[in-house]
Amino acid sequence: MRILLVEDDRGVAELIREALTGQHHLVELATDGLEGWELAEAIHYDLIVLDLMLPKLDGITLCQRLRARKYSTPILLLTAQDNSTNKVMGLDAGADDYVVKPFDIQELLARIRALLRRSSTATAPIIEWGKIHLNPSSCQVSYDGQALHLTSKEYALLELFLRNSQRIFSQSALLDHLWSFAEPPSENTVRAHIKSLRSKLKKMGAEDPIETVYGLGYRLKMPESKAEVAPLPIVPDSEQQQIAAGIAALWEKFKDKYMNRIKVVERALQALQGGNLTEQLRQQAQQEVHTLIGSLGSFGFKNASNRAREIEQLLQPQKFLPAQKQQLTVLVNKLKQDLLQPLVSPETPVQPQRRLDSDPNLPPRLLIVDDDLALAEQIATETPAWGISTELAGSLSAAREAIARNPPDIILLDLCFPESAENGLALLEELATYQPPIPAIAFTAQESFADRIKVARLGGKGFLQKPIAPAAVVAAIAQVLQPATHTAAKLLIVDDDPQLLDCLHSLLSPWGFELVLLDDPTKFWEVLEKSAPDLLILDLEMPEFSGIDLCQVVRNEPHGHELPILFLSAYTDAQTVQQIFTSGADDYASKPIVEPELIARVLNQLERVQVRNQLRKFIG
Repeated sequence: MRILLVEDDRGVAELIREALTGQHHLVELATDGLEGWELAEAIHYDLIVLDLMLPKLDGITLCQRLRARKYSTPILLLTAQDNSTNKVMGLDAGADDYVVKPFDIQELLARIRALLRRSSTATAPIIEWGKIHLNPSSCQVSYDGQALHLTSKEYALLELFLRNSQRIFSQSALLDHLWSFAEPPSENTVRAHIKSLRSKLKKMGAEDPIETVYGLGYRLKMPESKAEVAPLPIVPDSEQQQIAAGIAALWEKFKDKYMNRIKVVERALQALQGGNLTEQLRQQAQQEVHTLIGSLGSFGFKNASNRAREIEQLLQPQKFLPAQKQQLTVLVNKLKQDLLQPLVSPETPVQPQRRLDSDPNLPPRLLIVDDDLALAEQIATETPAWGISTELAGSLSAAREAIARNPPDIILLDLCFPESAENGLALLEELATYQPPIPAIAFTAQESFADRIKVARLGGKGFLQKPIAPAAVVAAIAQVLQPATHTAAKLLIVDDDPQLLDCLHSLLSPWGFELVLLDDPTKFWEVLEKSAPDLLILDLEMPEFSGIDLCQVVRNEPHGHELPILFLSAYTDAQTVQQIFTSGADDYASKPIVEPELIARVLNQLERVQVRNQLRKFIG
């Protein structure tokens, strides 16, 4: 696959390029947004990996320009700004996915594979030609059950022919597809690689799959028979070791450049200590340390990345206090010490998952995050009476370790940590990214309406003002936990786009919903009667029958008015929205889907039904 990487940090760019090249992808690099725009205009790519912060043209603007030109290639956004606002801006601009720096290279590769699978014209994960097996997920090829070892270009040639069985490729077309714009070889190179590929296949006893069409080029032969193919053999996976070695080599190559970025920060710190820090130097230092946050973490220096984030926060425009100057000095010195330590290869992060499949008889778990441990212990003494088990964390770092070790069902989170450079809102923002988010209640002595707004925007489930009786705190926690005890709901989702159905499945399944996915609206009534869903999600525009048609059919039934119906549509004009609600819809969400919004709307509709059913039981 041909991938355009737009990244101005050479170290991170080489790290990504080497990993993708190891997966047999052709990667071209642009170091600023304008260069990326020009390459995307001139060359067809299968995927664009795009940094958010770029010189000349930022990633959001570039993404918007491409989508405005009807550019349908998948776009993966890289950003060191880990907050929901920037993620929503990126997705609204047209990005298909995003990865937050510092990233784990294995996670990045997995997301890239997922995007390429969605956009691929191939219908099966494993491509077959006679006894030849090609597995795009693992980049492995076998013949009659035996592994076939190919170079990157040989693999790319074979994959291109297998994916385009009816097409004739001229030599120049093969050059365009498989060789970099910056290093175009001669047409003799194409012939040499095809000859080598044929030779390796012949040694394995395979029939030559490539046919030469005189005067035109090459194409895939039609196999004479579809023989049964043995399963792909299990080959020891050395990918992790290869990537780790590549990361270490790249770090040694770019280490000095990152140290030079730290020197800029040190110059700003010296100027600050001398009382002559200019705004230009402050901004330059802040930009350099912002780059370090994503870069160092991606190379495996997690502690250094966290220190860089603290430095960035302290370099915000402000009147610097003596204590802040001292803290900056300490952090910069520790940052340099971190980089002198041996490189530890980044491991694949395991995102905490809620206990959806755990024993329902286990008590819900509460994590109290508060540096006032005496108060936290008082609250903990009240929780057993409510059937809640409790763990205490006296700092944000201790809370993160506890969540990674054993994710709780709910968190009571203090917002103020005087000894830390960050506050509880930073952790609250992280919690919203988990699938599904871990509910949290803010717990603070600060009387600030602005904080209440921030907590609400970040998905907080409550805001408790200190001082408050421990029993009242636990009662509020129990109230938030209550909805989680309801039986998992069944959702019927009707959309003619299989890719969107896959997306919705990945978004909703972690919440424990039972999902029924339907891409053929003509079978709607049969599936509806058989599945008896608790909620119906309908696409607006579909062939044969629109979502409005299906909604009206449901509402015409005697009990059809009780089934909550949520619409999905890319149209947001007033006339369309009015038409949707006139047909009997209960709610509406726009495409592209914003995950927190969709989850909130689904849960609101289900909760409304639960309240109505409880009311009926009470009256009856």
